[in-house]
Amino acid sequence: MSIDLKTIKHISKLSRISVDEQKAEKLAEDLSSIFEFIEKLNQLNTDKVEPLTSVAETSLKFRSDEVKSKNIREQIIKNSPEDNKDFFVVPKVVE
Repeated sequence: MSIDLKTIKHISKLSRISVDEQKAEKLAEDLSSIFEFIEKLNQLNTDKVEPLTSVAETSLKFRSDEVKSKNIREQIIKNSPEDNKDFFVVPKVVE
């Protein structure tokens, strides 16, 4: 797939980015070479290749959920900027 100057100008207009003539030509060359590489990758036979979620083949270790801190509510509420017995009160951010 070849990207021409007209396509570059159209994309720059849509994205509201000003691109001068010299940069547009370089960008067209770069994008064309990227799309050529993608086309080569699309020709590869990947039928027997398993999809990867990560390069490192690791699995997560399971652990049991357990509460480690009990009855620390009062300690947490003390850090609130305003005094309140039930909630952590913070200053209003959105008007």
